[in-house]
Amino acid sequence: MALGEFDLIERFFKRPARQAATGVALGVGDDCALLQPAPGTQVAISCDMLVEGRHFLPEVDPALLGHKALAVNLSDLAACGAQPRAFTLALALPQSDEAWLAAFSRGLFALADAHGCELIGGDTTQGPLNICITVFGEVPVVAGRSQALLRSGARPGEDIYVSGTLGDARLALEALQGKLDLPAPLLARARARLEQPTPRVALGLALRGVASAAIDVSDGLLGDLGHILKASACGATIDTSLAIDLIAAHAFFETAEGQAGRAQQLALVLAGGDDYELLFTAPESARSAVQAAAQASATPVTRIGRTETQAGLRLVDAQGQPVSGQFASFDHFA
Repeated sequence: MALGEFDLIERFFKRPARQAATGVALGVGDDCALLQPAPGTQVAISCDMLVEGRHFLPEVDPALLGHKALAVNLSDLAACGAQPRAFTLALALPQSDEAWLAAFSRGLFALADAHGCELIGGDTTQGPLNICITVFGEVPVVAGRSQALLRSGARPGEDIYVSGTLGDARLALEALQGKLDLPAPLLARARARLEQPTPRVALGLALRGVASAAIDVSDGLLGDLGHILKASACGATIDTSLAIDLIAAHAFFETAEGQAGRAQQLALVLAGGDDYELLFTAPESARSAVQAAAQASATPVTRIGRTETQAGLRLVDAQGQPVSGQFASFDHFA
């Protein structure tokens, strides 16, 4: 006998909320949840949807899928410098597979507990596998001014940084789709970046008052940087000799087909997507503060360029010479 909708929720997704820690006054079980934001804070809200065949492969481990479904939303809070508090889950399922649900909820709640983020409600229905999470966080307001990191705060003459590594998730996808052949250990490491990304929440919190603008890298470095440049009305130059080393599989490409391997490596780093790292700007005077934030959050950051008055985005090599190439970021409708 198939598990019914309300039994499914009760068994796999309803837990007592830790109200004192999260500001959740009422969680799962009523028509609405109730949140009590801390005094002197704003509520940060973000929503992401994952669709089978579009955002993840059908054979993905459901525990990893539970992790990623929440991780991509926590990454948005990280980019805003927001402390995670709660989330809702809307889940469409082809069938009520108890083994799948047990693994999915286990991965989901493991990451939620790591960030003190409570499930407070949502919906379930039958249909093609589709996961939609809305996440809620808090950002302090100091002297009437929000401490949120926005895309619109960059100014000409600032440094451009990115956290962690880039391109490995797309590298794994290319291999899983049979477009290239990777050694098994390298594929395993790259696949972990694709299926179990790390939301950089601690770094986002540490960058409040340090970074001038931020965004998470979900659709590709250049495309997401373009959002900051547009919102901030400035341009930028990226040093590709620094960016190219950001892929963890750098050594693999160095032994590949020379210039062709380097071009492929650069494309993965600049336009790969699904990295969920933080891309941010900060004044040159804040370099020591940026490094302190990176150290405090145990998250490596790399300075890869500079914002400029001249509009547009320019790519250069180590000698400052222009680098050509087509690096289109991901677009669901392109």
